[in-house]
Amino acid sequence: MVTPHMDRLAAKGLSLPNTFCPGATCIASRAAMFTGMYPHNTGVCSFDDWAHHRTWVQDLADAGYWCTNIGKMHMGPVRASGGFHERVVVENPTKGYLKSGRDDDDWGRFLSHHGAERPNDRHLTDPDWREKYQGAVWHLEEHLHSDVCIADAAASWIRSHQGDRPLFLQVGFTGPHEPWDPLPRHLELYDDRPMPKPIVRDGELSEKPPQHETHKRRIADALANHESGIDMYSPDVDDIERMRRHYYAKVTTVDEQLGKVMAALEERVYLENSLLVFCSDHGELLGDHTLAYKWLMYDQVTNVAMIICDRRAGSAAQGESQDLMSLMDVGPTLLEAAGIEIPTRLEGRSIEAYLKEGQTTPRDFVYCEDNFQIMMRSTTHKLVYYIGQAEGELYDLQADPGEQVNLWGVAQHTDVQRQLIDQVLLWLADSNYYNAGYKQAGAADLQTQLAYPRGTVVDGSSHRPTSSRSVGRDGASPWNRLCGG
Repeated sequence: MVTPHMDRLAAKGLSLPNTFCPGATCIASRAAMFTGMYPHNTGVCSFDDWAHHRTWVQDLADAGYWCTNIGKMHMGPVRASGGFHERVVVENPTKGYLKSGRDDDDWGRFLSHHGAERPNDRHLTDPDWREKYQGAVWHLEEHLHSDVCIADAAASWIRSHQGDRPLFLQVGFTGPHEPWDPLPRHLELYDDRPMPKPIVRDGELSEKPPQHETHKRRIADALANHESGIDMYSPDVDDIERMRRHYYAKVTTVDEQLGKVMAALEERVYLENSLLVFCSDHGELLGDHTLAYKWLMYDQVTNVAMIICDRRAGSAAQGESQDLMSLMDVGPTLLEAAGIEIPTRLEGRSIEAYLKEGQTTPRDFVYCEDNFQIMMRSTTHKLVYYIGQAEGELYDLQADPGEQVNLWGVAQHTDVQRQLIDQVLLWLADSNYYNAGYKQAGAADLQTQLAYPRGTVVDGSSHRPTSSRSVGRDGASPWNRLCGG
């Protein structure tokens, strides 16, 4: 893809390509990321309201930071503060606020001020919508595009900000969410360029839990009722390539807007003594496994970009680390960088040691939850546990990095399957216990009430810290014995 500004961040910062999201949909992932708690602790497993939960943004605000959000946050209710002192609220471009009798978001108001309307219900007005597979080039003036609007608002805010308090700024671009509507000149960059072929094996969905086929059918059936419908039973090779060109071009549109924000930060010298985190809430299937969108636990959905640029004195945060990371680590990392004690309710871990070249202990697993699924992934295996049903998913990522051959229930892999399920139980028990106080009383921090701090394994009379604030790094664990490590 054409992404000069993201490339610049990666060249000057620490790139973390093995970062995973905690939820396989936008709201579940963002709620977990900003509350610091997994979906089973917040109850936010899908498109649920979550602004009643405490966020680590509030911890920054309580410590004296001025906290601003410009763009997408996906909080519910939409205009809740979430700990921010000020917000410019921009949600997905196809949101139908007005037609459902609600106030529009700030981008919708911006459009109306310029005599334009939100692009809604094109499945009803465009006779070719079905054949476009969500690839629809932006049709209005450039400055009216949601991501351009967000970048312009953020750059203007940065240049005009007069406060003297330490600052936390969150800029949330809507892209590359569907519909994939890049600026026309960005789509031209991809004319006739070969696209990566989709990862597909004939008949693979029949060997996977029924939710995969149900997902495919559901978004196809939605064509008649919602603009986001997409029929993945019908595309040919050219259709998939066209879909991907629009998606990649939309990434380029976002990249250009990132450049505007970076230019404003540099102009105000705001990047000095600062920590900049670039990440995404989830990924996109784009035709892999004959599917589109998200909701399932394939790496295309759960493996996200994260780059950290650390401009603080003494930082050595450049290069790349292949260790497993989680978006749950963003909050603890920012709090530690700000000199704020990390509350016990936060379930990620600070990666400050990676930024300072300190001693690091890679985590064994990352986790993701969404509706009826729990994913646990190591560097070698992935398990997806489906709550309330016998079917599941198990992949040997070394032999099958494309996750095409489901080993769940295969005799020679039952030992690995059983041991991974045991690890899920350990993780859930640990997580539920250490967050019980928050769920009971809503307390910000419960460290003084715990017999042992989070991340402690009790073994006889010794207390050994574990990685990733969860049980599982103990050398005597079943998983490590099974793997010989």
